[in-house]
Amino acid sequence: MGERAAFFYGTLMAPQVLHRVCYGSSKPPAYQSGLLTIRPAILPSYERHRVRHADYPAIIPHAHSAVRGTVVTGLTDADIWRLDIFEGDDYERVTATAKILVEVGDETGKGNVEGEEVRVETYVWIAGEDMLEKGEWDFAEFQKEKIGRWIGEEGEAEYAGRLSILEVDDAVKAQGKDPTGGRGRGGHITNALEGQTALQDVLKNAI
Repeated sequence: MGERAAFFYGTLMAPQVLHRVCYGSSKPPAYQSGLLTIRPAILPSYERHRVRHADYPAIIPHAHSAVRGTVVTGLTDADIWRLDIFEGDDYERVTATAKILVEVGDETGKGNVEGEEVRVETYVWIAGEDMLEKGEWDFAEFQKEKIGRWIGEEGEAEYAGRLSILEVDDAVKAQGKDPTGGRGRGGHITNALEGQTALQDVLKNAI
């Protein structure tokens, strides 16, 4: 088990997306998924915004705000390396202090009960605030409407009755702009991650 911790506030709050990035599958075996501990938390002094024309959000510093998300512990150096690739050049990984939520309140934060503080790494937007919308990002909407194109064909059975993942991919391409920013199935960031997984398997088998 790794010793690194991170705070996630967007697509990586969904375990399926986190597992796909770290383990190459949205449904890894229990011995892998069990390496990570996921707890609700808040990150003070930041605010979250939707990124224009994208499925995912960003956070920027803001003294009088806080962002609710998850703290994930048990991450390895290799996991962080893959997460760096996934996040890309629009984000910078920084160290911050998150607060674990012993009890989770409503969307406004009313009812939150804060517990221990944890030093974490998180990804802060550095590509310019002109790329951000003023509105808050909606995790529930992401899970309901958009997660399928982030986890690939493995998610087809979970979204029966909707467009197949392949049809979604074709629709995304037809838009001329990838709302996953290259992080969905067939995206350039995903392909880079999958290439590294294949290389690691080859090297492991050669030993």
